[in-house]
Amino acid sequence: QPPSRLYRSATPRSGYPESFSGNASSQPNNPLSRKLNKILGTRLDNDKEMLEALKSLSVFFTENSLRTRRNLRGDIERRSLSINEEFVRIFKEVKEELESVHEDVQAMSSCCEEMTNRLKAAKEQTQDLIVKTNKLQGENQRLEVRAQVAQAFLSKFQLSATEMATLRSTRDGPITEDFFRALNRVKNIHEDVKVLLRTNQQTAGLEIMEQMAVLQETAYEQLYRWAQSECVGLTQETCDIPPVLSQAMESLQDRPVLYKYTLDEFGTARRSAVVRGFIDALTRGGPGGTPRPIEMHSHDPMRYVGDMLAWLHQATASEKEHLEALLKQVTVQGVEENMQEVVGHITEGVCRPLKVRIEQVIIAEPGAVLLYKLSNLLKFYHHTISGIMGTSVSSLLMTSDEMHMLSKKMFFNSLSLHASRLMDKVELPPPDLGPTASLTQTLSLLREVLASHDSSVLPLDARQADFAQVLSCILDPLLQLCTVSASNLGTADMATYMVNSLYMMKTTLALFEFTDKRLEMLEFQIEAHLDTLINEQASFVLTRTGLSHIYSCVLQHTAEQVRMNAKTVQFDRYLASPDTLVMPQLNFLLSAAIKEQIFKQSTELVCRAYGEVYKGVTNPTNAYKDAESVLHRTPQQVQTLLS
Repeated sequence: QPPSRLYRSATPRSGYPESFSGNASSQPNNPLSRKLNKILGTRLDNDKEMLEALKSLSVFFTENSLRTRRNLRGDIERRSLSINEEFVRIFKEVKEELESVHEDVQAMSSCCEEMTNRLKAAKEQTQDLIVKTNKLQGENQRLEVRAQVAQAFLSKFQLSATEMATLRSTRDGPITEDFFRALNRVKNIHEDVKVLLRTNQQTAGLEIMEQMAVLQETAYEQLYRWAQSECVGLTQETCDIPPVLSQAMESLQDRPVLYKYTLDEFGTARRSAVVRGFIDALTRGGPGGTPRPIEMHSHDPMRYVGDMLAWLHQATASEKEHLEALLKQVTVQGVEENMQEVVGHITEGVCRPLKVRIEQVIIAEPGAVLLYKLSNLLKFYHHTISGIMGTSVSSLLMTSDEMHMLSKKMFFNSLSLHASRLMDKVELPPPDLGPTASLTQTLSLLREVLASHDSSVLPLDARQADFAQVLSCILDPLLQLCTVSASNLGTADMATYMVNSLYMMKTTLALFEFTDKRLEMLEFQIEAHLDTLINEQASFVLTRTGLSHIYSCVLQHTAEQVRMNAKTVQFDRYLASPDTLVMPQLNFLLSAAIKEQIFKQSTELVCRAYGEVYKGVTNPTNAYKDAESVLHRTPQQVQTLLS
């Protein structure tokens, strides 16, 4: 058991042994008592050696009894003896092992000594052989260095057997990536060998350069033949450019002549494919009949021409993409110009059938509006396709521009013919003084033309230039027609007819852009005729109310009192109901706003005339008697009533 438990069991509760508990206090000078007190007063917590001893004791001291306590010393000594005997046995085994190792080391030492002696004897016997061997090794190292230099020279300035086989085996076979690596190797050697020409190895450098030049020309010739055969096979409507062909064009750019010939071959093959595809689209349609053949829409000129131009636009864009894929790795200057030239050559074959069909549509004279739409459509596709083909001279762009000019010419010829017909048979104004049928019909034509112009997708500057020309061709003859038609009318009738006609033109133009100048011109002309109607309406009122007679009397200084009184009665009736005195022509005006303007401004003239009459009648120098009885309202009162 643990030491603490042993300690508790060996001492009573008082803390002293039982045999001394009674007289310990009476024998303080007893040595045994002092020792026991010292032992009992010792603190075991700080005595690590004592704690370790007690822990070891607790291993074999398992029973705390009187017998075991008495035999404790003997037990400890016996345990110590057994432990020492165990140590002796173990160290004996270690000693025997060490003796065995010592014997082995002695044997190895003897063998090593014997080998050393034998090596010394062999070295003395082979001294000459070692010298010769060292000499041969030095020579071998020098030869290896020379071999490495030679190998490095060959690897730098000569092709390997595999590369030579690759360049020579492609005469009838396909071009692979290995061929381009070998060709690049030849080009690099041809450039690097120039270093030898600046040393004392000029002969070798010239021979290698000549050899590489021959290999280069042979490889380029083989590459050109292969690229030419590949381009000849690209005759399908849709083609995929293999990456190897793009790489071939990159290599051929070092030989401009072969590069140009290959591009020409590609353009020729694609030209036949595009022409065949265009004819098929016209006559056969798409795969399985979808879309339908374009020729089936020949009865509809806009769709017919639009479908042909849309197909060519798509084909041109596709061919440009094919060329971009073909030349994507080419870095030589002028690639864009080359592509534009080749695309122009490819699309040149479709110009003749396109031109014939569009000419048939235009010459059939489908009408001014349709001709104008065709002109805008051709101009739009010319602008769109030129964005793909660039600014280079192209037969397709020239054809589309030629057809645009033809349709534009036919359109303006149609407008001129229409105008000449109007002038040949001038239509008289209708009884209601409204626009004539020919004017309404022409304005309807103008509205359709301008509506199609507004829906055009042409650039803004091009549309504005066409707009001015269209307005001149239609509006100028219309204005002349209205003037001639109204030449035999009276003043008020002519002004009313012209205002109605000009108002119709103005409302038609106001719906569209680029008409500001024309609208301003029409407004000026309307204002001029409005002045005429205002004066006529004012004269009409003054005559019917008698103010004009009174005014003439005032000017003549005559005093016709009775007649003047009668006239003032008529003027009072007018003041009571101004709307009753309106010229019949004003009821024919199409614009209520214009009618209101005429009525308002003519009323102002009447008020001004009344003011002059009132001033003359009330003037003392004119000697009118009872002027207030003749004109019993002041001008301010008249103006208030009429306003």
